[in-house]
Amino acid sequence: MRRAMLAGARDFLTKPPSGDDLISAIRRAGEMAKAERAKSAPALHAGPTTAGAAAVVRGSGPLTRGKIITVYSPKGGTGCTTIAVNLALALHNDDTRAILVDANLQYGDVAVFLNEQGKNTILELAPRVDELDPDIVEDIMIKHEASGLRVLAAPQKPELAEKVSSAQFAKVLEYLRNLFAYIVVDTSPALTDITLSAIDSSDVIVVVTTQEIPSIKNVRLFLDLLQTMGITREHVVFTMNRYDKRIAITPDRVAENLKQELAAVIPLDERVVIPATNRGVPFMVDNRAQPAAKGIFSLAEAVRTSLSALEAEGAAAVKR
Repeated sequence: MRRAMLAGARDFLTKPPSGDDLISAIRRAGEMAKAERAKSAPALHAGPTTAGAAAVVRGSGPLTRGKIITVYSPKGGTGCTTIAVNLALALHNDDTRAILVDANLQYGDVAVFLNEQGKNTILELAPRVDELDPDIVEDIMIKHEASGLRVLAAPQKPELAEKVSSAQFAKVLEYLRNLFAYIVVDTSPALTDITLSAIDSSDVIVVVTTQEIPSIKNVRLFLDLLQTMGITREHVVFTMNRYDKRIAITPDRVAENLKQELAAVIPLDERVVIPATNRGVPFMVDNRAQPAAKGIFSLAEAVRTSLSALEAEGAAAVKR
């Protein structure tokens, strides 16, 4: 009986049950399921209350289903993980809960950035993707004590990455839509099956560049690849990280060259960002007034605005 309850059973009957007992048990199970859905519904239907909430009001109203936001750069060393971690913290609050998922299954650093190493990882969820429930997911996720942000970490050894298939990863992301308003996914530059799965599942993709020519060149190639994959540029939130005014390659020039509007520019702020990484305390926890944090707030608002516009467009298409 205990094993059955752990597997998701809501009640039990002795054999042979009467017709009335069976009908009553089914009704009780239905009422319990409705109550469980009602508990998780507020987080998905209440719109954001932090800075940038106005962006949702200007669009189609509160988000109605968890949104997947993949942070990706086709060039290593552009600060993708820093952006993913701090963006998740900027989006997360009591009304719109967020979860941070590490899709770099070989060398993921999300847990290290939050000083939460050595705990459960996605390996515990992958084999159970067809029988997930909120209790199982809650037990496996890491809870960042300082913020309440939930984290789904990467395996602790590179060789364990192959134990998670792209199909399993996609199912995990889809299930998390039911529990969280925002699912922020950090990725590796390599277009592995897992990374492609995350991109394909995404509502928006935060594409990161720096002022370096190789980074800009790779972003151009990636934008072309998205078109091949059937993903329109409306789903891209283009971001420049580590912007240095002393360098002649300006955000406007990059946007014009790639024919893609830059939604957010995060300034170079080494005195804040590097110590935050080494301490395992993201700057969105204790340094929100700094330039880099203001850049993240700007990015969070751009993401909300993009999601709201896409949802409004989808609703209009359904009406037509």
